[in-house]
Amino acid sequence: MNKASLECRHISLSYGSTPVLRDINLKIEPGEFFALLGPSGSGKSTLLRLIAGFNQHQRGELLVDGQDISGVPPHLRQIGMVFQNYALWPHMTVWDNVAFGLVERRESRDAIRRKVGAALDLVGLGDYARRRPAQLSGGQQQRVALARTIVIEPKLLLLDEPLSNLDKNLRVQMREELKNLQRTLGLTTIFVTHDQEEAMTTADRMAVLDQGILQQVGSAAELYDYPQNRFVAGFVGTANLLDGEVTAVDAAGLNFQAHRLGALRLPPPAEPLASGAATLALRPHQVSIAAPQDATDASRLWLDGQVESAEFLGEFSRYRVRVGELALLSDHPHFAGVPLFAPGAPVRLGIDPRQLRLLTA
Repeated sequence: MNKASLECRHISLSYGSTPVLRDINLKIEPGEFFALLGPSGSGKSTLLRLIAGFNQHQRGELLVDGQDISGVPPHLRQIGMVFQNYALWPHMTVWDNVAFGLVERRESRDAIRRKVGAALDLVGLGDYARRRPAQLSGGQQQRVALARTIVIEPKLLLLDEPLSNLDKNLRVQMREELKNLQRTLGLTTIFVTHDQEEAMTTADRMAVLDQGILQQVGSAAELYDYPQNRFVAGFVGTANLLDGEVTAVDAAGLNFQAHRLGALRLPPPAEPLASGAATLALRPHQVSIAAPQDATDASRLWLDGQVESAEFLGEFSRYRVRVGELALLSDHPHFAGVPLFAPGAPVRLGIDPRQLRLLTA
């Protein structure tokens, strides 16, 4: 199949006076598995439908392989889309559902037979051709929807919340199958999700949207380790966010006055930084927790606190610890026979200053 590139140049879309997409600039490489991630109302599904041709932007250009397709109707864009509810014809067999697009294109019977058979084999449903959708599981219905889309050999594959209708175990299985299928086909794929884990485990890169604004683009590790602003830090994974002000910066480090916590001395920033409002971000697994007498690592910044609650989550326990007027989260690996810190217990939280991310946006 063709590996097409997609580029959004200054795309803006409004419904009446309400802006939904605001100056979106985004480039997706040929053969890339790309995720659009964001909360409800962020504009991610609107952008996906705009790429498919179901929404029309008022400003900007939408380019596939360098050609602007803004005015091209959906059925002529050579873009395949799998909808959230799969949109299968209930009265048709699996075979007829998959063949539908080829019949509409008036391909020969031999071509239809060959392509439908290959598509069903690719998704592992070659033995289910004569069944109807109601006789299939949710995962099998999704495979039929995928086969129906890829059989027409689209330039781009669009997936709208592809796993949201499946239970947890099946979601894990299907996201692995989706990734393997995409690698096999080499097809440029864009999928929408609000599930961070789904995006992080599947996509080569992702874009985070909020209120119609593109917040950041990058790999899962880039967005997780180096968020560009407070929203991305709080949305991609879990983060402790400490609002405050940078009060002084020198060659040896900086002073940060955290609201409801107090003064912290931090290492010098990687890039020049002026004094002013900022946010410190740190992940719960980067915050160690220890009994006061065991907090001896001099390389860490230690904060005195009291356990408010503890959640046992299997491979780790998550503690909510009151430090000053703030509650911070700390994830501690679980080992058999090691008791949890009890609510009310005095503890110390250890922070590696190198893991802190200072955000000014």
